[in-house]
Amino acid sequence: MDSSAAALAAEFDQHRGRLIGLGYRLTGRWADAEDAVQDAWLRLAAADRAQIRDLGAWLTTAVGRLCLDRMRSAAVRRESYVGPWLPEPLVTAPEADPGELVADQDDLRMAALRVLHELSADQRLAFVLHDGFEVPFNQIAEVLDCSPAAARQHASRARKAMAEADPPERAPLPAQQRALDEFLAAVATKDIAAITRALHPDAVVYGDSDGKARTARHPVAGADKVARFAAGLMDKYGPELLERARPVLVNGDPGMWLPGSGQVASRVFSIAVRDGRTAEIYDIVNPDKLTRVTG
Repeated sequence: MDSSAAALAAEFDQHRGRLIGLGYRLTGRWADAEDAVQDAWLRLAAADRAQIRDLGAWLTTAVGRLCLDRMRSAAVRRESYVGPWLPEPLVTAPEADPGELVADQDDLRMAALRVLHELSADQRLAFVLHDGFEVPFNQIAEVLDCSPAAARQHASRARKAMAEADPPERAPLPAQQRALDEFLAAVATKDIAAITRALHPDAVVYGDSDGKARTARHPVAGADKVARFAAGLMDKYGPELLERARPVLVNGDPGMWLPGSGQVASRVFSIAVRDGRTAEIYDIVNPDKLTRVTG
């Protein structure tokens, strides 16, 4: 590699973490994010650098365009997806530094990403690029092949949908851990009343399996129904369901990883807290989304 190529690679690497974060927000899959960033590097290597005034802006737009193709293809595939779809969880050990990508990144918590990925591909891209990465609407319009006014409308509709969905805000980590511990302790008893007390009245379970492992096929809403769902899992799998559980961080928030054993499928779950109690539960058992979970 000559000196100019080495300098370009070094400059590109300064943007890599931010670009992967962009790709993950847009696609919900780490591999898609990495592929988009790698493809952007190949495009950069073949581009006329004299035509690039702002490398960071150029790369952001390039990754957005590359992700849009993946997002539109994924939208078609999700029409046949079995049950709710959740982003691939970013799982790290509790004692580990979650890294720049997820540390203090409020929009990377599972509660926000779940709502974000209910938007159309065009709305999601316009919202993330403009509100998250400060890309002007005229550049977003070029990516979407629409007018700047239409790009602005996509972002406005996305912003409104996010506000109306009102996902739980990220609570301080100690409050999240306390709520998670109280919920798990109640689940271990299989006492419906005790589990219900640990839940927010409007609690919801979102299970992601694509039909490949056992979880809820549809969102389970209401504290009583969620309590009965959790107790039902304990009845089916017994104490083993929680005995092998390991604490982890899921997108920077406290969660649990349950390694598979026998008839018990591997799963990662985390929660969102509202008013000090568990309000949303994300139960990810689709094995295709757990390939990066190790330990």
